[in-house]
Parts: sequence; structure tokens; C-alpha cells
Amino acid sequence: MPDDVTYLAKLQRHYTQHRTIPSYAGIGKLVGLSSKSSAHALAIRLKEAGYLQDAPGGKLAPAKRFFERPLADSRVAAGFPAAVSESTGDAVMIDEYLVEHPGKTILVTVKGDSMQDAGILPGDIVIVERGVSANVGDIVVAIVDNEFTIKTLASDRNGFYLKAANPAYAPIRAKGQLEVFGVVVSQFRKYRKPKR
Repeated sequence: MPDDVTYLAKLQRHYTQHRTIPSYAGIGKLVGLSSKSSAHALAIRLKEAGYLQDAPGGKLAPAKRFFERPLADSRVAAGFPAAVSESTGDAVMIDEYLVEHPGKTILVTVKGDSMQDAGILPGDIVIVERGVSANVGDIVVAIVDNEFTIKTLASDRNGFYLKAANPAYAPIRAKGQLEVFGVVVSQFRKYRKPKR
């Protein structure tokens, strides 16, 4: 017999496809519960556990824990193979892990290969924190002569400049103004499109 984790996975899949949580009756239909009382009891359990919450109009919405993902107990070796535990440890919310200051954070899609040696590739999404001080050596999104770019902030006796992480690109020195728009604090990419 399925458990609440299995039911939650079905709800998460439904939300990914439709961006809505079904009604109590819809939840029952989605997860295969035949009675309204069983579906209602499931929704109550998921609300009490922090996965669902009430929304305006008597609807249900995802709560904070709805977006948790299990974190495996073991680390995966990038060198020699090592045994991996099937069990999960803590849960991680990806947004909380990557975003420390939500009100100051934006996402930027990378174009071009000037930062490839820093592991930032075309199509990657970088997480940029605004309103923080940039230090020499930080990867930043900068505005140089009214154009946006992602580079490493560098400095020499002539002042600040931007350095690419690809030898095919020359350093950039502003003819007019160099402004740090934000500091890159993290990034992510998709390796393949998920099947639905």
C-alpha cells in the first residue's frame, strides 16, 4: 500500500506539470484514494508536516517543505568509485541552499564562453547577489560602458578591470564607467531535459 511519501511525489509531479495543487477530491483522484475522507486526511497530514498550506478561496498550495529534496547520506566520489548508501539523510531546499538573501538575489543566464575556465558555460544560470561589496577575485556581473558582462574583478596599479576565464579574451578596462551590478555567488545547469 502506498505511503504519504509516494502520494507526495505524485503531488510534486502534478505541481511541476500544472503549477497547481488539486482540490481535496482532486488529490484523491490523483493518488488513487477512493474516499473523500481518505483524501482529506492525507491533505491534513501533509499540511501538518509542512508540505501543503491553505490558500485563498479554500484552495491548497505548496508550503515550504513541498520543495525539499532528499540529500543522500554518502558523498559521491569524483575519482575512484566508492560505495554509496541508498538511504537519505537530511533534506535540502535548493533555493535556500543557493540563495542566502532572496531580496537581493537575481538569476542571470550566461551567454558566451569567456568564463569557461571558471566552469561557467553558455546557458548556465548564475545566482547574483546585489548590494554587496565585491572583492578582487570575485566573479561579478558588471556594467562596462553601458554593457553587461560576467567576468572576474581584478586590479592593478592602473585601477580595476575585468578578466575573462578564457585566454581567447583580453582583459576589459572601462573607457568610461565600470560598475559592479552584483557578485556571482553560485550557478546551476541542466545536463539533460527531464522526461515527463
